[in-house]
Amino acid sequence: MPRQARPTLLVLILALFGGAILTAQAADVSQITGLSTPSDDFVDVDVAFKVSAEATAADRIEINFVVLEGYYLYRGKMKFAVEAGQPVALGAPDLPTGETKEDEYFGKQEVYHHDVVARLPVSRSSKEAFTLPLKVSYQGCADAGLCYAPQTKTFQIAMPEATAVSTLAGVAGSVSGGGEAYVSEQDRLANLIRSGNVFLMVGAFFLAGLLLSFTPCVLPMVPIVAGLITAGGASVTRTRAFMLSLAYVLGMAATYTAAGVAVAAAGQQAQTLFQQTWIILLFAALFVAMAASMFGFFTVQMPSFIQTRLSEMSNQQKPGSYAGVVAMGALSALIVTTCVGPALVAALSVIGQSGQMVRGGVALFSMAMGMGVPLLVVGASAGQLLPRAGAWMDTVKQVFGALMLAVAVWMVSRVVPEHSALLLWMIPLLSLALVLEMAQLKSPAGRGVARVLAVVAVVYAVLLGVGFTQGSTDPLQPLQARAEEHVQLPFQRIKSLEDLNAQIATANAAGKTVMLDFYADWCVSCKEMEKYTFPTAEVRNALASTVWLQADVTANDDVDKALQKHFGIVGPPSIMFYGRDGVERREFRVVGFMKPAEFAPLVARALQ
Repeated sequence: MPRQARPTLLVLILALFGGAILTAQAADVSQITGLSTPSDDFVDVDVAFKVSAEATAADRIEINFVVLEGYYLYRGKMKFAVEAGQPVALGAPDLPTGETKEDEYFGKQEVYHHDVVARLPVSRSSKEAFTLPLKVSYQGCADAGLCYAPQTKTFQIAMPEATAVSTLAGVAGSVSGGGEAYVSEQDRLANLIRSGNVFLMVGAFFLAGLLLSFTPCVLPMVPIVAGLITAGGASVTRTRAFMLSLAYVLGMAATYTAAGVAVAAAGQQAQTLFQQTWIILLFAALFVAMAASMFGFFTVQMPSFIQTRLSEMSNQQKPGSYAGVVAMGALSALIVTTCVGPALVAALSVIGQSGQMVRGGVALFSMAMGMGVPLLVVGASAGQLLPRAGAWMDTVKQVFGALMLAVAVWMVSRVVPEHSALLLWMIPLLSLALVLEMAQLKSPAGRGVARVLAVVAVVYAVLLGVGFTQGSTDPLQPLQARAEEHVQLPFQRIKSLEDLNAQIATANAAGKTVMLDFYADWCVSCKEMEKYTFPTAEVRNALASTVWLQADVTANDDVDKALQKHFGIVGPPSIMFYGRDGVERREFRVVGFMKPAEFAPLVARALQ
């Protein structure tokens, strides 16, 4: 190396070394303070975190945080405040569960790597519209290592006119999103979809679907699957029966997923979309037609010109074909599985709020496959147990025809008076009795069993008729009259948000808390809550100082839709709790059926 180049090289090395020391010192400072100054590699704080706020109701403000990819917000650093002298008080903010992070600056923290909405309850002493200055504080960091200084912005919120006033006793003018809180099951599952391990998410939702498969909402699919398989007659082998069951489950899962993603993305009420009376009657008629086909009144056959064109593939569309079974699985997903549960609410809320359609769709598909496991077992066992030949195969098909009629009645019973449904249940019972009486069985013992079962079916049908004359409404207990069947529940019906606000204000003035129950006549889990949970002594004691309100959304009219949209719920049953301060305890919302042993402690904690 030339001599004159050595000083230049030495200067360059010293400059680089000095720059490294200065960078290290700057890093030490940031580690001590937890703060850094943005460089060219990082965006401005207002680009990383875009914040907006608006009043979505007279008693609620929503603060929207848009988080840039690669950045995150601290839940515990979110604070909301109003100045003294304002005619409002703030309730605890409703925030979704975040992701747990071992932060190098602040230790164990709950953070949001995604967009988040904070719903802030507001209690007001004035009905008039006014402008409220709201201070919003927050702090966030970049995954690459930069931590921004705490930010505070003031938003001028246009508060609309209210229908009622109330007081939030003991709530200061500033509230935060920090602290340990109760987290509902639907919120835990929603967090798992947003940022959890994908394999853990699939497993959790598969298990949720498996548990859901044993509820009254899914059990009616069992006779559908068995009927579709037995429609194939003696040609159905165990392998074919399993494959038909799999086709049904895949059709159900694919439709369930596609419909859920589409409806949630469109912001619709997924559960109520297919519960209109004319749709239910249409599909009930389809099951009646399937039953008539199994009784031998007609054969479902493709038109002759289609048979000619597709003769190499198939010249007849028979019951039990793969195409027909897939189609029936798709229809069942839309009509039969109507229960709302935490898993369904979690998936739909994530899709609707954050737009994560892929992860939300995977969760829905996993849940639907879990729901289909018992159906696969039924299909495989049917293939093993079905006889291979014999005229009495017609009897097997006709028995499942009667079960198809039972599915049709189950669907129609959700849109007709409960009292009248007892007469409808007589139809599949008498059909089953007739099939068993006419059964062509070679074994004398088999014929004897069939005759006995036929007599039992007739007796049950007669009891339903007697129960109808006595005013009974429960087909499982036809001789028990309505007055004896249910403990009188002290529900007061409300229709609109205005009704709700007025009732809450009245209850708070009397020093009482409030429970709001969303109900519909076609909601199976709603009726389970009214029969098994609400009447129990432990639940009634927990709600002794509570006003029971119920919103009947059976009609699903514009007022019902507006009320459900206000709460952002999928459908009934959904239960909310309000404290004596008039603020909803959002984290304690109940979705789906809950047993008394779980519901009573939750009520006590929510309304303490």
